[in-house]
Amino acid sequence: MSTRELSVGEVARRSGIAISALHFYERKGLIQSQRTAGNQRRFQSDVLRRLAVIQAAQRVGMPLQAVARRLAELPEGRAPSKAEWARMSARWRKELDAHIKVLQFMRDQLSDCIGCGCLSLKRCGLLNPQDVLGEQGEGPQRVG
Repeated sequence: MSTRELSVGEVARRSGIAISALHFYERKGLIQSQRTAGNQRRFQSDVLRRLAVIQAAQRVGMPLQAVARRLAELPEGRAPSKAEWARMSARWRKELDAHIKVLQFMRDQLSDCIGCGCLSLKRCGLLNPQDVLGEQGEGPQRVG
């Protein structure tokens, strides 16, 4: 268990994260603090590692909800082991790979549509696959 306690100001200074963001992360359950008799927040020093993971995950586009799910799998009261971090990272990698596949599919579909230049709802494979709108008759079928 981590024995060094840090004030919210120390955590902010050492992590480079605004105090308001630390309070937000705490409200979302991403980090935890204890209160002193004077009602001041105190964080265990392992919070700095959690904050580094939160920042890294956000930089690659992971939503905070996904970050919270993974951090909930880690032990409380001690710094996670290398194996625990590796498992969390591997799960994120799978999620990111799936997201990348979806984005690539979307990009390719959009490129096909823009690239064909037809501007025709009759022939457009993206906006009108298999000419389903053609079954409704000639002329524009979409209003919007």
